[in-house]
Amino acid sequence: MPKHSILGKEKLWNRRQLLKLGLAGVGVTGATALWQTLNVQSKSIVRIPPMEMEAPSGAANPMQVLRNFEYGTLKQENGRTIREFELTAGTSVIQLNSAVSYNIWDLNGRIPGPTLRAKQGDRVRVLFLNQAGHSHSLHFHGIHPAEMDGVRPVSNGQATIYEFDAEPYGVHLYHCHIEPVTRHIAKGLYGMFIIDPPTPRPPADEIVLVMAGYDVNDDSHNEYYAFNGLPHHYMHHPIQIYQDQLIRLYVLNIIEYDTAVTFHLHANFFDVYRTGMTLTPSEKTDVITMGIAERHILEFAFRYPGKYMFHPHQDAIAENGCMGQFEVVARGLPSKK
Repeated sequence: MPKHSILGKEKLWNRRQLLKLGLAGVGVTGATALWQTLNVQSKSIVRIPPMEMEAPSGAANPMQVLRNFEYGTLKQENGRTIREFELTAGTSVIQLNSAVSYNIWDLNGRIPGPTLRAKQGDRVRVLFLNQAGHSHSLHFHGIHPAEMDGVRPVSNGQATIYEFDAEPYGVHLYHCHIEPVTRHIAKGLYGMFIIDPPTPRPPADEIVLVMAGYDVNDDSHNEYYAFNGLPHHYMHHPIQIYQDQLIRLYVLNIIEYDTAVTFHLHANFFDVYRTGMTLTPSEKTDVITMGIAERHILEFAFRYPGKYMFHPHQDAIAENGCMGQFEVVARGLPSKK
């Protein structure tokens, strides 16, 4: 593994030092844009309904989370490509329903945090700036050196750099690892981290679903649950997909305070790629059980048009917000706007 003098230890940096190093820029370079363009071209047979998206009005915007992947900025250093991301922890207030608001910690102004995406073998660099008022950190699931493990606190107003090789391929996650860890995760400091395999998976309509809970009265029990940030959002705004289109669902359970939950899909079965670390499905089912931080790839296609529910099979969790619908659009028909 190449040595980087500034990364020998998990050093803390302020914003000005990052700028001096030229490491604080955000955006997509031409190389990244080209990679995304090639990805789109390679998936030209994939049909995705042109769903009308609501303009972001706060940290919670489930429709924006669905198919949004952050590929970072590509840089060349010492003959090697670096895929660089910037994540900033902050604070926000989200509206769980018409009567209940909730204070959260966010990442880049959103909950869940950005879905980071790289390819196996990429050198990943994450610039983390903490502006959330408390000490926080970012711990990435995967393989990396101990000094990059994200268990050291980053004080408010300070920054640090995490750098490691993206491995192994699969569906992973990142989250704050400062005690009490349960509270820091439950308050919003988490996101999905996808590492694509060297050989691309077959073309599919790729969708992210992150299950989370909200303990609004600090009794270590969740009163509300959600997919991608807001309770019941996908019941009122179904996710549109096309009939007979292969769907690749990246599902993560980050519900704290509940030991395990299930994910159930109505009127269909899905192939399970456990932790996304295989190219061959391990089973076919319509319900799967996941512990906290467990995640999988689920693949399926709907044969018939219509609306179909998805939810945990724990009724209390589903009824309190963790419930949604797929709206299957018939072949040859445009989606509703």
